[in-house]
Order: sequence, then structure tokens, then C-alpha cells
Amino acid sequence: MEIDRDLGIRFMPRAPQIDTNSAAQAAPVVNYPSAPETGSNDERIAAVAKHITDCERCGLCERRTQTVPGEGNTSAELVFIGEGPGADEDKQGRPFVGAAGQLLDKMIVAMGLQREQVFICNVVKCRPPGNRTPEETEIVSCMPWLEQQIQIIKPKIICTLGNTPLRALSGNPQAGITRLRGKEFNWNKIPVIPTFHPSYLLRNQEAKKPCWDDLKLVIAKLGRTLPS
Repeated sequence: MEIDRDLGIRFMPRAPQIDTNSAAQAAPVVNYPSAPETGSNDERIAAVAKHITDCERCGLCERRTQTVPGEGNTSAELVFIGEGPGADEDKQGRPFVGAAGQLLDKMIVAMGLQREQVFICNVVKCRPPGNRTPEETEIVSCMPWLEQQIQIIKPKIICTLGNTPLRALSGNPQAGITRLRGKEFNWNKIPVIPTFHPSYLLRNQEAKKPCWDDLKLVIAKLGRTLPS
């Protein structure tokens, strides 16, 4: 267990606990269909995606065009987790396809990988109105789908992008990406390295260097070397 004494955050393997009393009281108690235990990873992830498509467990379903379950290699060593779909993603049903997605693609290539080699998804699977930050009840309602996806994929490492996935996986709703980026912690025994969201990098060019430092940590954790 690692303790950041400045922030009072304890990092240890555990299930996400972003749940607060108000969020727990507001979120309805519902059953979630289990992910299939047999079949290929592609088939099992597709089954989870179908459940996500049918999901109406929070208010985000009311204004969505499409759900955005995620995409990529269902046996990936590396999973990227963002906040939630934007307008482009809502239209296409695919994660990270707008300007931020184009930058993420470049980041992945710079790491010596291709988009098809990783899995990319978000904490919430429907677009929050006006691209606002997802509310705690929405995160709590959507987290079981993310848990099922990660359980199937079994990545070697997770890279979270921005505040929302950092808070969801660390279990601390006050965690801040600026201070915690690059600081590894474990989620359900999987190493997690947080870094900035690509949309933040588009607005803050000076953040690209520290973000690249974080991605180099990810590559080292995977036992890979950067392309020359």
C-alpha cells in the first residue's frame, strides 16, 4: 500500500468506491446482466456492448443518439479509459473519434502501438448533455459495465485519461489529475497510470511533455521499448 501523505489518498487493490452517501441513495438498486463466462473475448465483449446498448439505468439514456461501449483489441495488454463520449462519439457510436481522439491516436503511435492493439473506452457509455462532467450517480450506474469489460480483457495496465476515470478507479472523488498524473496505483490488482485527457492537451500545449513522461511509464510497465 502506498500513501500520498500530502493528499491522504491510499492506493491499494480494490473495487471502485466513488460511491458517496448521496450517490448511493440516489442511484437505483438494479441488477446487471452478467458477462458471458464462455466464448471468445470478442463474443463476450460484444455481449456486454449489447447490454450497454439496451441500458436505461440513468438519465443519460434519454438524450443519447448511440451508446459508446468502447472498441479495440479484446485481449489488449493496455486499456485507455476516458470520461465519456462527446458529440462525435455520440453520432458514430465509437470512442475518441473527434479532435481529442485524433491526438490519442498519435499518442498511441508514438508509443510504438496501433489503435487496433489497445482497447479504448470511457467510464460512462452515453454522452452527458453539453459534454458536462458525469454526475456521481451516472458513474455509479455505469461502472458495472466497465468492470465487466476489464474482467474480460484482463489488461496488463490501464491508462486513465483525465479526472473522471482517475476518481472512479481510485475511489477518491476529490483526486486531481494535475497532482496525481504519473503516480501508479492498483485497481483490482491491475496497475493504473493516470495522465491528462487529450482534450486538455489540445488546450494546454505545455502539458504534452508531462503526459509523454506518463506514457513512457506505461511502455516501460508493458516491457516494451519506444520506437527509434
